[in-house]
Amino acid sequence: MSQLDKTFPTLDCSQCILTPKMVDVGRHPNIEMMTYTEVEKVEGYIGNFDITLRKKARGVLTPDEATAKGIVGGGCNGCGDCAEVCPVIKPNPFEMGMAPRKAIYIYHAQVMPLIYTVDFDSCVKCNLCVDACGDKKAIDLEMQDEFITVKVGTAILATGFDLIPIEGKREWGYKQFDNVISSLEFERLICASGPTGGHLIRPSDGKTPMAVGYVLCAGSRDNTGGVAKAYCSRFCCMYSLKHAHQMYEKIPGCKVYLFYMDIRSFGKAYEEFYYRIQNEGTKFIRGRVANVLEDPVTKNLHVYTEDTLLGRPVDIEVEMLVLAAAIQPKEGADVLRKKFGVSASQDGWMLEAHPKLNPCGTTTAGVFLAGVCQGPKDIPDTVAQAEGAASAASIPIHMGEVELEPYFAMCIEDLCAGCGMCVNLCPYAALALGEKNGRTVMVVTEAKCKGCGTCGGFCPGGAIKMQHFTTPQIAAQIDAFFAGGEQ
Repeated sequence: MSQLDKTFPTLDCSQCILTPKMVDVGRHPNIEMMTYTEVEKVEGYIGNFDITLRKKARGVLTPDEATAKGIVGGGCNGCGDCAEVCPVIKPNPFEMGMAPRKAIYIYHAQVMPLIYTVDFDSCVKCNLCVDACGDKKAIDLEMQDEFITVKVGTAILATGFDLIPIEGKREWGYKQFDNVISSLEFERLICASGPTGGHLIRPSDGKTPMAVGYVLCAGSRDNTGGVAKAYCSRFCCMYSLKHAHQMYEKIPGCKVYLFYMDIRSFGKAYEEFYYRIQNEGTKFIRGRVANVLEDPVTKNLHVYTEDTLLGRPVDIEVEMLVLAAAIQPKEGADVLRKKFGVSASQDGWMLEAHPKLNPCGTTTAGVFLAGVCQGPKDIPDTVAQAEGAASAASIPIHMGEVELEPYFAMCIEDLCAGCGMCVNLCPYAALALGEKNGRTVMVVTEAKCKGCGTCGGFCPGGAIKMQHFTTPQIAAQIDAFFAGGEQ
């Protein structure tokens, strides 16, 4: 959200919404904000999670860290003197590679906490930044990763999303033609804090584009395979309508073309916003874009598609083309969910316990989902689910105890051979091998077991029974079914 200029349909400034919330979190006495930190390992169960965190080496000391090392009045204050003298220049990922950054940087101007970070992959360790920092002594180029273990009762996963690598759909010319850009690149171009200061120019020659096209569902609702996704990304239609409105604001008299399949304006005040953009003069062309070619002289783009409403092929010339790229799960989210024992849907999104009755929970008790990690959704839906997840996660903490259903596996120790086959089969990581009476046997963590019966059905020695679904019960059901004779 920090990369966005404005939000639909109210056209509020994104930073004006987000920054006060970030400051509130950073200053809240009951919130410990641990940035630049990753989850390394998860052990335990609801009410008793032990989470090992990797606090990555930032290369820069915070004021608190400096004080702990005896550097009075030291630590980073965000002045930026270090970045000014750094000789290394790299593309800035926050600006989608359209602006430079140094090897010591802050992610963006409103970041919390306002502490610089060293990109050790790029740093040449010339020590110019160390000298520029002076008496603050905030920079430590020998800093190493730290491992911290925290004990928590519940956890909420909120990993966000990535855009698909749209260059994989070569028919649209992304990364082939300079003036074909992604929707997020357009956001940075039109943003006042972006690389061009809010002046909308096309990348090839810096000219103001007077005709811009937007390709909706660029990789969404597409069953052709590759990088394409079969699902709808949900918010692409609306932000493309927002972009069309911003074009008219920035460049009066411009032409805007929207190439769409269907406009899905499902939210509160979304349909009214759609009508507003129609009345501003946007030309809507219904049809999937088949090909994009570049004029080698003017660098303009020819968009070839079919207008399904008119029933004829069309060739539209535009000066810049924006692709509303599909979204996909965040890189690394799959590794994280496995550490917490959370399942995934066929599309790779984290799977909720029940789509209607428990959309915030997961099959792992005490682990909850918030936002787009569970599936595509816009900002209002993300905030609503996050508040629901926070409420659900706080309930067992305030209660102090959790009541579990008595549906879990039990080990008949005399029959257990300690082979460990069941341990690898358990989808909830509820089983482990342990020592009892001098023998290695299977041990069940009852708080994690869901009583699915996978282990009991596989056990070669019949050593695992499900106390809620025993063999005599099943036999009695079979006898009752055939009580009237064979059928």
